[in-house]
Amino acid sequence: MTEVNHMTTHEILTRAKAAAPACAAMDTARKNELLNAMADSLIARCGDILAANDEDVRRAEGVIAPVMIDRLRLTRQRVEDMAAGVRAVAALPDPVGETVEERTLENGLALRRVRVPMGVIAIIYESRPNVTSDAAALCLKSGSACVLRGGKEAFCSNDAIVKALREALAKCGADENLVNLVQDTSRASSAELMTARGLVDLLIPRGGAGLIRACVEGATVPCIETGTGICHVYVDKAADLAMAERIIFNAKTSRPSVCNAAEVCLVHADVAEDFLPRMKRALDEKHVELRLCPRAAQIIDGTPAGPNDFDTEFLDYILAVRVVDSLDEAVAHIARHSTGHSESIVTSDGAAAEKFARAVDSAAVYVNASTRFTDGGVFGLGCEMGISTQKLHARGPMGLRELTSVKYILTGTGQVR
Repeated sequence: MTEVNHMTTHEILTRAKAAAPACAAMDTARKNELLNAMADSLIARCGDILAANDEDVRRAEGVIAPVMIDRLRLTRQRVEDMAAGVRAVAALPDPVGETVEERTLENGLALRRVRVPMGVIAIIYESRPNVTSDAAALCLKSGSACVLRGGKEAFCSNDAIVKALREALAKCGADENLVNLVQDTSRASSAELMTARGLVDLLIPRGGAGLIRACVEGATVPCIETGTGICHVYVDKAADLAMAERIIFNAKTSRPSVCNAAEVCLVHADVAEDFLPRMKRALDEKHVELRLCPRAAQIIDGTPAGPNDFDTEFLDYILAVRVVDSLDEAVAHIARHSTGHSESIVTSDGAAAEKFARAVDSAAVYVNASTRFTDGGVFGLGCEMGISTQKLHARGPMGLRELTSVKYILTGTGQVR
């Protein structure tokens, strides 16, 4: 296996670009063979991966928050889940070559629009080592080479994972440069990926607001905005309050460090005095800090909400709470403060639910359910590349189809124009 530790980011990109055409030409059976071998290699190298992860966790303790340590930490079960995720991608239908549209033009040309690979996909991400295997699997199945740039806090873990994946590719006689990890974890390597025109066909940032903003504002290559989740749950005046309590408890506490966790609860004034005390009692079990608007603070104890609390992705056991006078006011609040990720209404009023679903402009809108379901696996896409919060090309959980482009193939009988 080629040693990559000495390679510059430019050299890695150049090798990925050279490897991409062979990946694009692979049939489904060959890609699935490689993916299953990659899954086997993750299991075989589990000990190495966990030892590397232990080193990352040791360095991170006391430096990053405990909820972020949880995102960083791997266990044998999590490595097995990573391998299962790769196998799940192998089992999915192959989008490459799929005919999206087929018709005959007036001039007799037979037109087909078909899905094709992107080429080289670069992913900049933070903290979660499982993203490494998810991204590699999705890129390979969609016919593209990948260049991965993880955060410095997870470098040892990511490096061990990529070594396992590249080892599998090499053993199967494939080009190991289909899966690549940038060795430089400084900001310079991120900037290089953002501006690598001609080498990167698509850039996907997956992480916090700062990373995503830097990529969207600084990229000269095509970039998909992802991930930041200021997700809202609105408890309507017609809500089943027991249901609302379960939903907000799950949306906030089941895993607060992920992008589909609720960060804001909006409560209709008509039910606030009944709902807020029971919500607080439930959330107190997890020691959730409540950041309260003045009206909510008159009903329950908590911390007064600051000027930025309704615009913050806490990724922690913190929830901003506001009392509103109407559905329209809730929708207007979401329009001002949401990142376009996931929002939920709890109501037994069908008309209110329909109005909320139409008016809220986010990638996923829920009626009487937790925001925590916004996930590629739950949506049947296998593991996901991220949650797109923009509207062009891809929106919501990005699976295989969202990692392809299209081209037109036209067949004639000698037509000229």
